[in-house]
Amino acid sequence: MTATTPDMQAAGDRLARRNAFVLALATALAGANTTVMFATGAIVGAELAPVRSLATLPISIFVVGLATASLPVGMLIQRVGRRAAYQIATIAGVLTGLFGYLGVTLSSFPIFCVATFCAGFYASAAQSYRFAAADTASDAFRPKAISWVMTGGILAGVVGPQLVVWTKDALPPILFAGTYIGQAVIALMAGVILSFIDIPKPKPVVAGSHRPVSAYFRDRAFLTAVTCGAATYMLMNFVMTAAPLAMIGCNHSVADAAYGIQWHVIAMYGPSFFTGSFIARFGAPRVVAAGLALTALSAAVALTGITVMHFYAALVLLGLGWNFGYIGASAMVAATAEPQERTRVQSINDFCVFGVMAIGSFSSGQVVTSYGWDMVNIVVFPIVALAAGALLLRQLTSSRGQAA
Repeated sequence: MTATTPDMQAAGDRLARRNAFVLALATALAGANTTVMFATGAIVGAELAPVRSLATLPISIFVVGLATASLPVGMLIQRVGRRAAYQIATIAGVLTGLFGYLGVTLSSFPIFCVATFCAGFYASAAQSYRFAAADTASDAFRPKAISWVMTGGILAGVVGPQLVVWTKDALPPILFAGTYIGQAVIALMAGVILSFIDIPKPKPVVAGSHRPVSAYFRDRAFLTAVTCGAATYMLMNFVMTAAPLAMIGCNHSVADAAYGIQWHVIAMYGPSFFTGSFIARFGAPRVVAAGLALTALSAAVALTGITVMHFYAALVLLGLGWNFGYIGASAMVAATAEPQERTRVQSINDFCVFGVMAIGSFSSGQVVTSYGWDMVNIVVFPIVALAAGALLLRQLTSSRGQAA
């Protein structure tokens, strides 16, 4: 194996910075696509679903799309490289907008669910953007590369909700018809931006060059990272999916719900400017622990009232918790993989995270419609405790191993 020289590391970091900038812009557009779906999906679902308890089913199907695409996207990246794979995935983003438009204009719940599945497929590819910039980065720069890409979500948090507010009545009398056309246009723009990334195509996988899948799950560091990432993402999705529906149920407006999602998404990605530095200074496990604590605080705030400001404060804290928890867990996952395993390990991690997330998303609609907004937030506490326990156990085990 050829040793990596300081000059090679510096060149790799320069390329990683360039790619991080391009991928941050792509994240902004892909994230806006997702934000639109989260801001409108449950509201449209409540209008089109045969029974109200299925109002959040479109968002749940979005999550199924996320989980379904995670492994195929990884294989596509391995075969054709990240740039081509990501551009192919933008087709799903365009289809999201087109099927969404057809769903609301034809009042078809199944067609709208197809739109949300396509949105999930597109978002699955976008989720791996955070790892793409890290491909050429040194170990020291890798957490920063991941967090820099995530800063694109700040713009997504503005563009997505504003697209909803500006276009929801653009094609009267059908609510959100213009919004979904806008989604398709944004996906096309993302495809153009992605043509500027420069990431070496992964080397062909040589038989026996990576561990079997079972070996990853015997690796305590990997298992802990997946557990924390899955818990953080599942809770964020579980609460965020229910929030717009709960706000409408509390007599707040569609615009109020859209702005609530806007502030939530900004909080999700805003800290990314310095999350990487926090990880480098304090370590990923401590940053993940802070994220779990913020998620629990979000639920506590939500239980104190149902005014617009209560919803906004809870959603902002939820977004902050997701940022620290998920980026920290992503850095932990990246640290467990050998260079030749990265694409495979990332795909397995995303499949696990989104699979667990799908369970939470499916249950979200049932919980909020059957038991109310308070119960949605009460569910947060035991899951946070489970993830925190796994993290603490891993840290104690590592300390004992180092002491020995």
